[in-house]
Amino acid sequence: MLKKKKKRKPDNLRQQQDPEKPENLPIHRDYKQNISRVKEEFGTSSDIVIREIKVRKHSGATLYVDGLADSQMISDFILENSMEREVGAEPFDFFQYMIEQTVAIGSIKTITNWNQVYDSILSGDTVIFLDGFNKAISCETKGWEKRAVSEPSTQLAIRGPKDSFTETIRTNTALIRRRIKSPNLWLESMKIGAVTQTDIGIMYIKGIANEEIVTEIKKRLKRIDTDGILESGYIEQLIEDQTWSTFPTIYHSERPDVVTSDLLEGKVAILVDGTPFVLTAPAVFIQFFHAPDDYYSRFDISTSIRLLRILAFFISIVGPAAYIAVTTFHQEMIPTTMAIAIASQRENVPFPAFVEALVMEVTFEILREAGLRLPRAVGQAVSIVGALVIGQAAVQAGFVSPVMVIVVSITAIANFSTPTFAMAIAARLIRFIFMGLATFTGIYGIMLGLMFMTLHLCALRSFGIPYMSPIAPLNLKNQQDIFIRFPIWAMKNRPPMTAKDNLIRQGQNQKPDPPKESIYHNQSPTKGDQ
Repeated sequence: MLKKKKKRKPDNLRQQQDPEKPENLPIHRDYKQNISRVKEEFGTSSDIVIREIKVRKHSGATLYVDGLADSQMISDFILENSMEREVGAEPFDFFQYMIEQTVAIGSIKTITNWNQVYDSILSGDTVIFLDGFNKAISCETKGWEKRAVSEPSTQLAIRGPKDSFTETIRTNTALIRRRIKSPNLWLESMKIGAVTQTDIGIMYIKGIANEEIVTEIKKRLKRIDTDGILESGYIEQLIEDQTWSTFPTIYHSERPDVVTSDLLEGKVAILVDGTPFVLTAPAVFIQFFHAPDDYYSRFDISTSIRLLRILAFFISIVGPAAYIAVTTFHQEMIPTTMAIAIASQRENVPFPAFVEALVMEVTFEILREAGLRLPRAVGQAVSIVGALVIGQAAVQAGFVSPVMVIVVSITAIANFSTPTFAMAIAARLIRFIFMGLATFTGIYGIMLGLMFMTLHLCALRSFGIPYMSPIAPLNLKNQQDIFIRFPIWAMKNRPPMTAKDNLIRQGQNQKPDPPKESIYHNQSPTKGDQ
């Protein structure tokens, strides 16, 4: 035990330079050696298509992955134009001749090492090797199967656009650019994942987004060193400020209009290839209670519904805990008639209120999870019928009281009213903590839990931005879109935390100014009116 331990090897070995790595190996001049290397690297993969060609007196080969590349495009615009092309004199620079006059593809680039070759082939592009040249041509021929743009499945809205993101990053960037037709909308790309090489896009509006936040996001993304990124949730967990918190500090959405709205406020969007959920950062607490159609309806209707959501969130956290506290410690707070009714219902229940609530909450959580995992047609029936049957059977068997079934049902319905799933599931977890506090100390435990939860929320940061801003620290000038949504014409400024310099989002005098007198009375009367 007293022997010296061997020094541990550094974790960043994969980042050290290796002369045998593909990115450090140049392309060979003999195209047949290049083909042999591809076959050696990919083994017996049957989806790697290698087609040898001959253009004039020069030999070469095209390589692409079947299923990722558009074979019809390759046949029409590469092979047909290249093979048996004998028109005109022999070009001085045959490589440049292939690029300029032979390959009829819109996006073409020259690649010089094997890392670029593998990246092009596995991205759906076609690589052309030419004999005698230590470089190759990469043609954009992506043509894999992809899901069509459809309605959102998680963030539903009564009014507003009905399109949503897909699993293709280029489709997602196009959906955002359709809405923001400005050259200041910048998109920076990178690849993360040593094995998966997942395409990541960082999108923000230059001149509106805070440059410090953009730099911090890029820094955290470049620091990621992992084998694979399969979903935006991987990125979220690797770059978030606080891991040990149930509250989400990065917002995700599958709606292009929501992401566009965040970009216009100075936030940064992170797009990940292979998932329809786009991350936006930084995120604040109150943002998770804003629904997409809040801004498409009148301000008074949106405000009342938003306040109702916040009340429902509070009920979903402390509903069962409040029932446990009142029935166990503070019976004097209940009206006498109600107390007698509750006592008579619980007369035959053998368990204390905490066990009663815990059993019902766990049962409802199991039913909810089963409803999500089962096929859609069956899942809804199982969750609804299961809740009704189990609730009624439990009451008749004397395991729980009817009041507890009502409390748990109201809590579950209130939890569904939270528009963001990440915040709703956080409330589901915190609910059990409050139930435990209420069991031991009653209302005092609930108040103590609310105090600690508030302190925790105030201590959280999202890329350096206070999680509770602009509530804490209080910013009176930026309260137009917190609990009460002001009319659109009154929301003149962007949030100062995300849009540091460019705070003005609209011009002056945007309030509607209809004519003082009716247009009808200003018209001269017609013969019929006389």
